[in-house]
Amino acid sequence: MSATAGFVVVREPLLVREVLHRPEDFSPANALVAVTPLTGPSLRVLQGARFALPPILASNDSPTHAGIRKVVAGFFTPATVAGIEPRIRELARESASAAAARLAAQGHVDLVEAVAALPPAQVMLELLGLRVPDDELAALKAWSRDSLELFWGWPDDARQLELARGAADFYRWLRDLVRASVASPERNLFAALDRHGLSTPEICSLGYFLLIAGQETTTQLISTVLFRLAEGSCPVTWAESGEPDGARRAVRHVLAGESSVPTWRRVAAHETTIGGQTVPAGAEILLELTGNHSASGARATDYALAFGSGVHRCLGAKLAELEAAVVVQETAAALPAVQLADPEPEWVRLLSFQAPRTVLVAR
Repeated sequence: MSATAGFVVVREPLLVREVLHRPEDFSPANALVAVTPLTGPSLRVLQGARFALPPILASNDSPTHAGIRKVVAGFFTPATVAGIEPRIRELARESASAAAARLAAQGHVDLVEAVAALPPAQVMLELLGLRVPDDELAALKAWSRDSLELFWGWPDDARQLELARGAADFYRWLRDLVRASVASPERNLFAALDRHGLSTPEICSLGYFLLIAGQETTTQLISTVLFRLAEGSCPVTWAESGEPDGARRAVRHVLAGESSVPTWRRVAAHETTIGGQTVPAGAEILLELTGNHSASGARATDYALAFGSGVHRCLGAKLAELEAAVVVQETAAALPAVQLADPEPEWVRLLSFQAPRTVLVAR
């Protein structure tokens, strides 16, 4: 453990897992708190949209968490995830084919935009039974990126205000989606949460980050895998990743070493200990979920820890891994001979999220 920028940083995988399995000692209450405190102007913009994020799922340390999680988990069962694989492959194949056509016509293509961006959003919405027109997906992606920066980035005051406006627009859109979904006779997550007894603000709070985490982090994971494959720094080659086993190995390698969610936060609910060291009450804990290596150079972090562990483990873990592997496989198969055109792209670098913004390849 070490202290960095106001956090007690826990890096050892076994200790990270221990913290995640002790929610009574290490609360998730700070998981969704803005890293950079919101300024007065930004707060007023959010208040104008009646923006509210009561603790419902990821940041919920109350007895209500288990029941709510069970409702959400009903939409991510192993059978449901397995059943949607043909649809994932259909979308991935369509995107990869379009990317190949663009590459042939223009000589280059950005794989983040072409294959990584939209399929995860389309799949997530379909899985949750939420009806969103295709022409609104671009806005959802932009809102997701802005919200990640607003809550996990270090924007200056002007940038924060710009991001807050986007978050407010997102929240208004989400509230309308919640109301329409609750009134719909079709099975969907928001209607199920309504039947469970959650209010509209509570459903919006859960939906706000679920609609981001359920697709944007998968886009980021796919982007990093494709970049490392094209760069040649992955132990799997681009050609090998065009097969199912190679794609899975590439995805798991990135999940273990530099997943899209490399860290997560907890707060000490009271004075306690971890790894033999005393942690005072209220201490902010930063957990390294991925990227930790032993002194021998062997990979020490199980790739599954990228999705957390314990009662707050990511419910979409299997879906995200499946989506990433399918998109990578279909992309590598459709674009068998490409070269990385920009070896040093700009990256998203936030406290808990990371990925290259572009993966530009050429013939």
